[in-house]
Amino acid sequence: MVAWLTRTRPRGRRSWGKLAVFMLVAHVVGLVSSVEALMSSRTSQGAIAWIVSLNTIPYVAVPTYWIFGRNTFEGYVTSRRDEDSELARALADKLGELRAHGVEWPHEHRHLAGVEQLAKLPYLGGNDATLLIDGEETFASIFAGIDAAERYLLVQFYIVRNDDLGRELQQRLIAKASEGVEVYFLYDEIGSYKLPNAYLQTLRDAGVNVHRFHSTRGPGNRFQLNFRNHRKIVVADGARAWVGGFNVGDEYLQGHRKLGPWRDTHLKLEGPAALALQLVFIEDWHWATEEVPDLPWEPTVPSVNGVPALILPTGPADRFETASLMIQQAIHSARERIWISSPYFVPDEGVQGMLKLAALNGIDVRILIPERPDNLLTFYAAYAFLGPLIDAGVEIHRYQEGFLHGKAFLVDDVWAAVGTVNLDNRSFRLNFEVTALIMDREFASDVEAMFDRDFARSRQMTPEDILDRPLWQRVAGRGAYLFAPVL
Repeated sequence: MVAWLTRTRPRGRRSWGKLAVFMLVAHVVGLVSSVEALMSSRTSQGAIAWIVSLNTIPYVAVPTYWIFGRNTFEGYVTSRRDEDSELARALADKLGELRAHGVEWPHEHRHLAGVEQLAKLPYLGGNDATLLIDGEETFASIFAGIDAAERYLLVQFYIVRNDDLGRELQQRLIAKASEGVEVYFLYDEIGSYKLPNAYLQTLRDAGVNVHRFHSTRGPGNRFQLNFRNHRKIVVADGARAWVGGFNVGDEYLQGHRKLGPWRDTHLKLEGPAALALQLVFIEDWHWATEEVPDLPWEPTVPSVNGVPALILPTGPADRFETASLMIQQAIHSARERIWISSPYFVPDEGVQGMLKLAALNGIDVRILIPERPDNLLTFYAAYAFLGPLIDAGVEIHRYQEGFLHGKAFLVDDVWAAVGTVNLDNRSFRLNFEVTALIMDREFASDVEAMFDRDFARSRQMTPEDILDRPLWQRVAGRGAYLFAPVL
C-alpha cells in the first residue's frame, strides 16, 4: 500500500500542476482578450459584459468571444473607403460616370447630405421604383427579370434553400447560362449553411460562377461566426435590380408552418441606381474571390423625370455605425411622421433617444413589429425598453396575421426606404446590409398605403401590455437585453 501511494502521489501532483497551468493560461488569454474587447467593442454595454466574463470565466468566455463577440471585420475594404484599393482603381472611371447622374438638392433637403456622405455616392436620378409586397409579386418580378436578361446576372442572397423555390431559381440561372448570359451567384456561408454541395455543383457544371461570402476568410476572422452578409440583391444587365427582405425559400411564398403567412417587402429599381446595387455586389464578390468581373457600366435612364434613389450599403467594415446613423437621420428629418417596420426591434440607445424625442415633439412615430416571434431573445429583449418608448408617445403596433419580416420606413410624404436592415445590434454593427432610399411623393404614397394595410392588421400596444406581464417575463426581458450587443 505504501509503495502504491508513493507511486501515485507524483502523478496526482503532476495533474494538479497541469490544471494550474491551464487555469493560468486561460486567465492570461482572457485578460488579453478583454483588452481587445475594450478597444474594439462599439458599445460600452458590450465592452463591460465581455470584460467581466473574459476575466471571471475565461474557459467559456474566451472561445465564445473569438467566435461570436468581435465587432471588427478585418480585411474588407470597399472601393469608396480606400481610393488606392485594387477595386477602386478598377472602377474609378465607372464611379465617375455614375456620379454624373447625381441629383442637386434644394436647400430644404440639405439633411440628405449626411446619408450621401455615408453612401459615398449621391442620390441618382432617372429611376423607376416599384414597391413589391409579399412573395408572389416579388418572385414573379425577380424571375421575369432573370428570364429577360441578355448579358449578365448578379444574384446574391443571405439564405438559399434547396426546396421548390430554391430549385426554381437554380434552373432559371442554369437556363440563362446555357444561353450565354454570364451569371454570378453569391451566397452567405452561414445563412445558407444547409445548402448542399450538389446544388452548388449543378450550378457550376452549367457554367454559373458560384462563390460563398465566407466571413471567416483572413487570419483575423478565422474563428468568428458573428459577421453575416445579409444582403439580397439581383441585378440584370445593369439596368434592373431588386433589393429587400426576401430570401429564397418556400416559406417566403407559402408561409411558415408555425408563424403563419410571411409578410415581407421588396423593391424593383430600373435606372442608374441598379448600377449602384451592382457596385455593392462587386465589392462583395471581390472580397470573396479577389476578382473584379468585367461588366458594362453604362447607366440606363428609363425616364429623365424618374425618381431619385440612393443605395446605402452598411456593414462592420464601415468607419461609422452607418445603419444606426441612417435611421437616426431619418428620425431627425421627420417633420410630421416617421413609420418604421422591422421584424427584430432592439435598437441602440441613440435610436431609442431619437424616437422618444421625435414623439415628444409631436411627430407621428409608429413602429411595426411582429406579434409572433421567431427569435425569443430579441422578442423578450424589446420589453426592456418598450415601456419608456410608449410613455414618450411612440406607437408600437404588433402585426397579427403571420410573421412580419419587411424592413421599411416612411418619412413624411416624400422619403421612403426598403432594404435589409433590422433595428437591432446585428444589423447595426455585425451584418453587411443594404438599403434603397427613395425621394418621391408617388412612391412614398405607395409605402404609406402598405403601412396603412399593415396597421389595420395589427394591434397597438398599451402601457398595460408592459405592466401586466408576469414577473418571470419582465426578468427575462431584462436578462435578454443584456445580450443585445451580440444578438
